[in-house]
Amino acid sequence: MMKKALKKITLLLFIIIMAMLIFQFIVSNQVEDSPLPTKLHPTVAEAKDKLISQTKANGITIIITDGFRSIAEQDALFEQGRTTDGNIVTNVRGGDSYHNYGLAIDFALQLEDGSVIWDLEYDGNDNGKADWMEVVEIAKKLGFTWGGDWDNFRDYPHLQMDFDLSIRALKRGKRPDENTN
Repeated sequence: MMKKALKKITLLLFIIIMAMLIFQFIVSNQVEDSPLPTKLHPTVAEAKDKLISQTKANGITIIITDGFRSIAEQDALFEQGRTTDGNIVTNVRGGDSYHNYGLAIDFALQLEDGSVIWDLEYDGNDNGKADWMEVVEIAKKLGFTWGGDWDNFRDYPHLQMDFDLSIRALKRGKRPDENTN
């Protein structure tokens, strides 16, 4: 009798645990009905503007070479160096980039003559530090993460704010609050 009761309790616990796991799976994989953004998130846009002004105050001029990018634009960049002319500049297809959700920017250094460079060692303000790394340092203080810190494909011009959201979560419709700072 005791064995039968123990088997029933074990079975009941198994069913409860399985139900909880299934519920958790369903909840974590729900797709929210959120449209794709069409511009930079306000917090990212504000930080971008601060980055430009703070680097300028340090004698460094930067330009933002890319910000929000549509999925079609991302796909075209992905094809570059693969099926179209040019160098490979990204390893992610449309929908797999934080640019597609308005959460990333790319930058470059702009010289006094207006030319644009992607030189990680250039010291145009003659302070003994690479301008590029000075920009990265300021960007990190503003809340950006830097693609140059990635282990795999290092993306030196790339800065992003992910608001603790993975690409998977973004693809499922999760979005950072517009008032997130």
